[in-house]
Amino acid sequence: MKLLVAQKLNKEMADLIMKKVGGVFDVDFLARANEQERKSLLENADVIFAMNFRRDIRDEELGFIKKAKLIQITLAGAEIIPYGKLRPDITICSNGGAYSEPIAEHAIGMMLALARNFLPLHRQLSEGFFDQNTPHKMLKGATLGIVGFGGIGKLTAELARSFVMKIFAINSSGKTDEKVDFVGTLADLNYVLRESDFLLLTIALNNKTRKLIGEKELNLMKPDAVLVNVARGELIDEKSLYNHLKTHPQFKAGIEAWWIEPFNYPKFEVNYPFFELDNILGSPHNSYLIDGIHLKALDLALDNVLRFARGDPLKNIQHRENYI
Repeated sequence: MKLLVAQKLNKEMADLIMKKVGGVFDVDFLARANEQERKSLLENADVIFAMNFRRDIRDEELGFIKKAKLIQITLAGAEIIPYGKLRPDITICSNGGAYSEPIAEHAIGMMLALARNFLPLHRQLSEGFFDQNTPHKMLKGATLGIVGFGGIGKLTAELARSFVMKIFAINSSGKTDEKVDFVGTLADLNYVLRESDFLLLTIALNNKTRKLIGEKELNLMKPDAVLVNVARGELIDEKSLYNHLKTHPQFKAGIEAWWIEPFNYPKFEVNYPFFELDNILGSPHNSYLIDGIHLKALDLALDNVLRFARGDPLKNIQHRENYI
């Protein structure tokens, strides 16, 4: 079988691919090919391995994909796939769980920074104002709602339990073997919103979850709640969040994933003056970035490709009806 690697790789990553699957697949690298070779490689590939699919493979090349049975991406989120332009019989898999550990730590870090008012107090100190009167919010004993109880959600819950936090989880089944105080589905979202002192979004972006948190949902939350989004910006309605932060100064938000980012757009941009507010903390969607993470994610995605070669059940299969 032929494996076509569409994403650009450094030598260490390319060597890992050859070492791990070179004995099973005939491996080609799309970035090394000229235009005519690209067409032939796409036409003959059985498996396509990509990262940012829209950048790795151009729109006008999608029709060349004639034979492929599997598209495996190295990202955890799969909303970047042009599902409607691909054959419906192609199996598409994401790489869920690949970046969970560093992102979970980042989520807890944002909660702590917001709860302890680090950013506004630092700004005040830089202006010569020594504020010893602003109260802080404790994680200990608080309720953490986790919307999207997969790899990131579970690891964040594990860290949160060290603060004796209560865990209210939402996943697709409403069931879990993890130690939680409540588990439900999106049908229980309003209940979790009302009960949460901290709310973490780790759920996948798709047709069902786009603008999951809007004006109505924000108004259901506690006036001093902390909302942290480490998943995708479009899970939250941007205008609603800005207005809520502006009119509810005790409400806080940690935004790691933004609406307009360089990954899919020419530049980073916000449509509202979030950074004029003291109750928001931002990071540039790099919470996953630690030494060795790209090799780890690559290795995990290759495990799924080997499952395909063996005929074993695949992990993280995406259903196009959730995206088209």
